[in-house]
Amino acid sequence: MSPGTTGARTGPTPTGLTRTAHRIIRLNYGFQLLFNLLWWMPVFYAYQKQAGLSDGQIFGIQSIYYVAFCLFEIPTGLIADRIGARNCLRAGAVVMTAANLAPVVSASYTGFLLHFLAIAMGRSLTSGAASAYLYDGLRAENCEEHYLKAEGTARAWGLAAKVVCWPLVGPLMSVAHTAPYVLSAASAAGSLACAVGLPRLAGTDGGTEAAAAARKDGGRRGRAFLRDAGAALRCVASSRWLGLVMVQGVAVFTLSRICQVNLFQPILLDHGIKEASHGGVLAAMTVAEAVGSARPQWLSRRVTPVAWVSILSLALAGTLAAMTLGGPWAVVALLCLFAAATGFVYPVQRKLVNDAVPANAPRATLLSVESIVDRAVCALAAIAVGAYVSAGHLDALLWHSALATAVLLGAVQLLLRSGVVKRDRAAVEAPAAQAWSS
Repeated sequence: MSPGTTGARTGPTPTGLTRTAHRIIRLNYGFQLLFNLLWWMPVFYAYQKQAGLSDGQIFGIQSIYYVAFCLFEIPTGLIADRIGARNCLRAGAVVMTAANLAPVVSASYTGFLLHFLAIAMGRSLTSGAASAYLYDGLRAENCEEHYLKAEGTARAWGLAAKVVCWPLVGPLMSVAHTAPYVLSAASAAGSLACAVGLPRLAGTDGGTEAAAAARKDGGRRGRAFLRDAGAALRCVASSRWLGLVMVQGVAVFTLSRICQVNLFQPILLDHGIKEASHGGVLAAMTVAEAVGSARPQWLSRRVTPVAWVSILSLALAGTLAAMTLGGPWAVVALLCLFAAATGFVYPVQRKLVNDAVPANAPRATLLSVESIVDRAVCALAAIAVGAYVSAGHLDALLWHSALATAVLLGAVQLLLRSGVVKRDRAAVEAPAAQAWSS
């Protein structure tokens, strides 16, 4: 076994982590922070307008981006399980670096379209692989109890970096107009350096044993990818517990995405909060989310993780509904409370899904399946949001969102209390693992 593998474990650090586990966590922090630090995010709309693109072209590119993201998720998850999560992270960082340079090379419709298509590819390459690598790496070091804090802290550092860096974009653009994209490319290149420094995980960098065997037959790779996809879907179909926690996560992702992206400005404008203040409100929300993400361990252990996800999801829904009743200051406070709840729930939900993945199953592929389900539901919700807002029924939308969430989570709790899913959880892991290896 090579010295670079986690099999050559060194002694524990003062925090109870092995040195290799500590290295994995630190490099994961750096990767997550730099890879997701998109300096152009606050100004990309104005930047494209200045480049001569129309509103139809700008929003058309966004539509293509979301479709592309969904289409890329399954093949990139399969790639991660075949070449290894660490190699997939490196590939994603290379693609992201090139993507951020595309508008610098060509500030045109074609340049921005290629930019967003490459962003979709880069993010889909890492969406499941990053979490899979961290989970498998800590488990290989017998430090899996640190996963929840590591996942949450990485997210918190990334959010904090955005709070610090985004206000600098305007002044930097006055010095160099392309600065947001150049800095984003530099950040992505830094994430590549972090991915290169990640240690090799013994027995996982080439995927599962079944994946390694399939790779030896180069002439059948196309069929092997389809077989892997089928195995992942069989794992979901055969594991009621895995399917349940994925469905429960739909409420979390949809509510947070719709509020923080689609409804953020309409809610503020509806309460008379002018656009000049939106940046400050967004910064306050980001700080609140970062605090929640960094401290999921504050949640009481007397309540099960699956119950916490339901409770926090209901808190998100209730917060949205309460925004219809308060004034401007109350709305700002509720948005910050919404962001804090989002910060708490994301790492808990991520750990739930990882724990539910059967042994020897294609973890990165299954995480990609979860991402596709979340984004597909979010895409349908976005259509409904547009119809409600266009008709001037924002308050009705917030109440209906809360009601739909309560119904979904009520159904989840009924299944749990019925005992059907609980009994199935222990029995399903062996059949699911056999489905993957067959």
